[in-house]
Amino acid sequence: MALEYLQIAEMVAREKDIEKEQVIQVMEQAIQQAARKKLAGELGLQPLDLLVQGHIDRVTGDVTIKRLIKVVQMVMEPTSPEEARAAAREGREPELRPASDKRGYPLKSNPSQILLAEAKKNNPAIQIGEYLMQDLPLSYFDGRVAAQAAKQVIFQKVKDVERSKELEVFKDAVGTIVSGIVKRADFNGALVDLGRAEAWLPKDEIIQREMFKQNDRVRAYIYKVNPQARGPQIFLSRTHPQFLVELFKEQVPEIANGTIEVMGAARDPGFRAKIAVKSYDRNLDPVGACVGIRGVRVQAVTQELQGERVDIIEWSANAAEFLVRAMQPAQVSKVVLDEDDNRIEVVVPQDNLSLAIGRRGQNVRLASILTGWDIDVMTDAEESERRTNEYNVLSANLMQNLDVDEVLARLLIAEGFRSVDDLLKVTPEEIAGIEGLDLGIATEIQTRAQNAINAAAEKLAKLGVTEELKKMPGMTADLILALGEKGIKTLDDLGDLATDELQELLPQGLLNEKQAQKLIMAARQHWFAEEEDDEEEEKVEAKPVTASTQPVA
Repeated sequence: MALEYLQIAEMVAREKDIEKEQVIQVMEQAIQQAARKKLAGELGLQPLDLLVQGHIDRVTGDVTIKRLIKVVQMVMEPTSPEEARAAAREGREPELRPASDKRGYPLKSNPSQILLAEAKKNNPAIQIGEYLMQDLPLSYFDGRVAAQAAKQVIFQKVKDVERSKELEVFKDAVGTIVSGIVKRADFNGALVDLGRAEAWLPKDEIIQREMFKQNDRVRAYIYKVNPQARGPQIFLSRTHPQFLVELFKEQVPEIANGTIEVMGAARDPGFRAKIAVKSYDRNLDPVGACVGIRGVRVQAVTQELQGERVDIIEWSANAAEFLVRAMQPAQVSKVVLDEDDNRIEVVVPQDNLSLAIGRRGQNVRLASILTGWDIDVMTDAEESERRTNEYNVLSANLMQNLDVDEVLARLLIAEGFRSVDDLLKVTPEEIAGIEGLDLGIATEIQTRAQNAINAAAEKLAKLGVTEELKKMPGMTADLILALGEKGIKTLDDLGDLATDELQELLPQGLLNEKQAQKLIMAARQHWFAEEEDDEEEEKVEAKPVTASTQPVA
């Protein structure tokens, strides 16, 4: 009978392709769990209150079961049964107190601890921290109930070992494509057999028009391996942008060997995708290489992705040039970059507007993801009208503040001076360098600009605009004055507004939507800081005060 345990361990190890030692260790855990459960039943205790050790001899297969009682200086017990149960649920050590009997005398032992003096009666050489061992008969494991419990434990533990071995195989496979057979499919996704492991393909990671049934073969991208989760731990995707990249690696040898590099990819799974490529060989066209002769390479990728149309774009370090290519098939007339806001205005002919935006905004959305820029699309007519309105507002402000005519105001705007603040950031000589102006005119312009700012400051003081609002990034004299006149005097006043409300309050063209949104979010920053401070204060107030456990003399 003794050797039978070793034979079982060897058979399971060979069948499951795991180490024999791992199987034996699992069997030992099952033995001690079954014995602890039976012993606890006899003593009327909880299994967690007992320490039991099971051992299988690696040569003879003999099984020994021992009860362990720790030698301590003082026998301790949980502060209450509720604390013991809570600690067991939470997986922590319970809070303890000295154990005592009904009369209040300290206990000499309990099911898991024994005083040193009592332990020395059985083993004179034993020391504190060691364990007093008591042999238990094999009947604690050989019984029908105990054997059944042990069988369940062995089955579960072997599954855990198998899962750990699977993860060893697949932990470095994240970012690769695998192929498998669908074992089960439902509305939540599909369970895929990869041969040596099972993986889960969630519904959200399946291309919209795809339907899988049992025994279908499927190829997918491993995007996550979770070593902690129960059940399937390898997660697949057919919608991930990197799935597209890996498919191109398979079809295009130049990508696999590094001659061509994929710089980015964006997808609307099952419908359209864009991929940016760069060649390190001047004589090699990266787009042509990815398309292949008669489009054979890109067609193979498209077929795998259920007809998903793929635009292949040559990458460029020049942001404007790259964006123009990313907007294909639309033709772009003009590009205006706003690096501060990471935004690009794209101007297209009227007849190209629908192409530029794409079905459901698909083209502009994918181009935005691919380039990393926020994109505003407008027609030539819309851009011209917006620019005209903006020029009118700016020139009207300069004409009013500087008391100059429209010609001079527009000349200053054309040279980059959009407000009176800008005129005071340069020297008179720089203004005098504008064609048609001299040093005298430049000095007079700056004097009037300073007077306008001083007048605005006096007016703001009367309006009661706070210094915090005045010092906000992006604030100009014209903008602060316009806000003050509309009753916006504090950061809270500005933060309470919606973007469209702010634009309606101000003169047309003074702030665009993006600038208004940025200004409002900046005004709200102190709200978030105050919330964090409040949370910290609550944590400090909620921190429990630990009372001293020292006895009172």
